[in-house]
Amino acid sequence: MGRVKEDYRSLTGPQKAAIMMLSLGEEHSSKLFAMMDDDEIRELSQIMANLGTVSSSIVERLFVEFADAISNTGSLVGSYESTERLLHKSLPKDRVDAIMEEIRGPAGRTMWDKLGNVNEQVLANYLKNEYPQTVAVVLSKIKADHGARVLGLLPEGFAMEVIMRMLHMEAVQKEVLDGVEKTLRTEFMSNLARTARRDAHEMMADIFNNLDRNTEARFLAALEERNRESAEKIKQLMFTFEDLNRIDSQGIQTLLRHVEKDKLGLALKGSSDSIKDLFFKNMSERAGKMLKEDMDAMGPVRLREVDEAQNIIVALAKELANSGQIVISEGKEDDELIY
Repeated sequence: MGRVKEDYRSLTGPQKAAIMMLSLGEEHSSKLFAMMDDDEIRELSQIMANLGTVSSSIVERLFVEFADAISNTGSLVGSYESTERLLHKSLPKDRVDAIMEEIRGPAGRTMWDKLGNVNEQVLANYLKNEYPQTVAVVLSKIKADHGARVLGLLPEGFAMEVIMRMLHMEAVQKEVLDGVEKTLRTEFMSNLARTARRDAHEMMADIFNNLDRNTEARFLAALEERNRESAEKIKQLMFTFEDLNRIDSQGIQTLLRHVEKDKLGLALKGSSDSIKDLFFKNMSERAGKMLKEDMDAMGPVRLREVDEAQNIIVALAKELANSGQIVISEGKEDDELIY
């Protein structure tokens, strides 16, 4: 977060108000929040959440008349967490959640301003699952250049449906617009806010899991040189095709019932002998023989195709683990299975 400048004269009015709210404490600030409307709370909350560290000299200069009461407070730290905690003292939970989701989301005063700051691919991925009429309303409200990029990323048939509705769209009723805006805020923006709060190492592990093995190895090696601790955390969070050996026999058999046989053969072509053995020993003799014959018949295969097949199976294993159908051990000594 940025630090408020030491120059008292550079502080804006809203910054001064935000510092005052933080310095007053939860009990007194909550009474002031209760008397504000939503726009005032959003604006003030946004500033509070981005204040960062405020030196005690600034606080004392700003509230000289209260110097005796606050001269020992030291520094104040404005953060999303402290702001959210303060709001909960005076406002209902649903109102606080809406405000925090909005200030955590992309910058912009209105919902449509915020959508203009959302990456077009992210927005297109969300909108392609909505009704064409809803998408038409959204695209008609955001800037034309941004809307054009989003439209170009939608499936062609779906995009044409949206275009036809935009061509024949009359003035949108306020109730309809409010409904679309509410849905975007509660579903799309709240998901964006949650994504933004993900652990950075977890996010990078997911990204590294989707790299081809050469690129992954290159990036990890470079990261180890710069920050060995972060590289180790990422490696611990990553789940690769070789990590399938952390699944017990029953789990591998469950995985085999769901995986496409051609993908499995392709994936195993580039795996270690231990992973090959893990799968073959959990198949019938006949099924194993057929799979080996299919693998031999493939001949040489591209590394990229092997990586893609392995990523598909890893993703499937994660889905089955999330649904409780298989168990993936943590890979620690006390997690090892004894037969």
